[in-house]
Amino acid sequence: MGDWVNVFIRAAFAKAAGQCKGGFATVRPMTQFHAHRWIILALLLGAVAAVAGGVYRLGYRQALDSLAERSAADLALASDRVTTQLQVYQELAVLMADHPTLKRLDRAEARVAAQGLLREVADKTAALDVFFVDRAGRVVVAAEGVMGRDVTQTGYFHRAMQGALGTGYGVLQPDGRRAYIYAAPDFDVDGRVRGALVVVADVEDVEQTWRGSLPAVFFTNRGGDVFIANRRELLFWQRSTEGPGLSPPDGRQVALRAWLEGPHEIWDLRWSPYLPERALHQAVNLPQIGMVGEILVDVAPAQRLAGLQAAAMAAIVLALGAMLALAIERRRTLAEANTVLESRVAARTRALSATNMRLTREVQERQEAEAALKRAQQDLVQAGKLSALGQMSAGISHELNQPLMAIQQYAENGEAFVARGKPERAGENLGRIAQMAGRMARIIKNLRAFARNESEPMGRVDLGQVITSAIELTEPRLRQDRVGLIWQPPAEPVFAWGGEVRLSQVFVNLINNAADAMLEQEQREIRIAIETRHDEADARLAVSVRDIGPGLKEPEKIFDPFYSTKAVGSSEGMGLGLSISYGLVQSFGGHIRGINTGDGAEFTVELDRWRAQADTDTQQQDEVA
Repeated sequence: MGDWVNVFIRAAFAKAAGQCKGGFATVRPMTQFHAHRWIILALLLGAVAAVAGGVYRLGYRQALDSLAERSAADLALASDRVTTQLQVYQELAVLMADHPTLKRLDRAEARVAAQGLLREVADKTAALDVFFVDRAGRVVVAAEGVMGRDVTQTGYFHRAMQGALGTGYGVLQPDGRRAYIYAAPDFDVDGRVRGALVVVADVEDVEQTWRGSLPAVFFTNRGGDVFIANRRELLFWQRSTEGPGLSPPDGRQVALRAWLEGPHEIWDLRWSPYLPERALHQAVNLPQIGMVGEILVDVAPAQRLAGLQAAAMAAIVLALGAMLALAIERRRTLAEANTVLESRVAARTRALSATNMRLTREVQERQEAEAALKRAQQDLVQAGKLSALGQMSAGISHELNQPLMAIQQYAENGEAFVARGKPERAGENLGRIAQMAGRMARIIKNLRAFARNESEPMGRVDLGQVITSAIELTEPRLRQDRVGLIWQPPAEPVFAWGGEVRLSQVFVNLINNAADAMLEQEQREIRIAIETRHDEADARLAVSVRDIGPGLKEPEKIFDPFYSTKAVGSSEGMGLGLSISYGLVQSFGGHIRGINTGDGAEFTVELDRWRAQADTDTQQQDEVA
């Protein structure tokens, strides 16, 4: 149906658009549109009726299927109740047939005892009567005697005389009570049937337990009469010979009508005030009691449910139709305004073209500004490195000058020892010269690595080695300012996720800041430690740099650019070291924070532990880039 709606909208819009291009000649198209409106309305109502009818039929069939399942269960339950309750009397007849008291009934005292026994059994089981008959069909002894003295003409007697369990039913006179009868044969010692014990069950007593608890349930006998029912008004009605349905016992003629709704049989019961007007009929054969169980269930709930479904679908279709009509009307209005809009589109297009060119220039300017900003950030990081190197220059010069002087002295000594013929002493001096040269090469290597300006890829970094390199860079300055450093490198490599050069700059900045904070006091000490911290996601590495200085005056501002506690205009820095360190640690996915400990300040750098998979992913991203 959605495709039909779309096609209809497109056709209506195309027709309206074509008609509106005629300028002032739109009166005729408008008249045609209003003339077609009634046709559209009629088609819509027809579609609503067709859809609602189809939904009603489908919903009614589905509701009948569900109703049939429940009614079949109810009928099975009622049939089981009747069969089970009657089976009690069947078992009673079989068990009492060979009772010793019933063996010697030729004597008067034996018959009196047997009559007392049978009367006691009848009282305890609520049976209408219990009696014993001989082979001639004469009642020898009975509890109540309601069946007379001769039963030779009954079917259950002949069945019992054949050695099988006999059954029967009937209406007792003169009170008209319905009875179901079981006759169990009694065999003599030679195997011949010498009589039968007959138990007469009260059908009305059986009905008491389930009367009115279910829909109309009744049981018809072989003659088609309603013999057992949970509705008293249905008793003795008869199955009609003209078709489905029931006829009252007074012989009145009633209209009978039945039809099939799919696999289900529906009865029209308007002829009975005690039954629903229309009912679902189901039946089950009960050979164990010689009857047919039948049930009539009102289909009005199924009709109401199907009606509600059809009404809901009709409402939905009407809503869709209303939306369709609104869409058509709106598109017609848009078609009428299309001519006016076409003249405005050209002007707006020119204005948008000019705006687009202006935006293109702005985008280009923004891209250039972003590139300049990135270069400025890189220059700022490099400036921070050079600033740190400037602060450490005096100590580094002393650190390089001292081995140079020692090399000169050892060279002169070696020359003298060679002249004196002492090559072994000259060799010792040459070895010391090699050690001094190695020391100078290590210092220069660290300086070059620290000062180089390149964007190294992130990956595995030995955190202990990075801290040791930073300490070697700051060692001359710490020795010059008499700052003690407590650092115990880990026994095994501790790998973190980051960049070696940038991470080294972070720790150089933190060590220099800690040393600067303690210049005005006698005791100066820095502690550096590595620990592993656990959170919900994964294990992280934390490096703490702690001093015993005066602490942080404004901890919340320490990472702000150009924030410094040094004197304004001093040559000791511009307040960018911690800001640069903050940005570098953030670029590694880590975190840096500073707090007061009570006896100084402590900066903690948290980094992710290196994982092989993360390193592989980063290398692949670099290759793609």
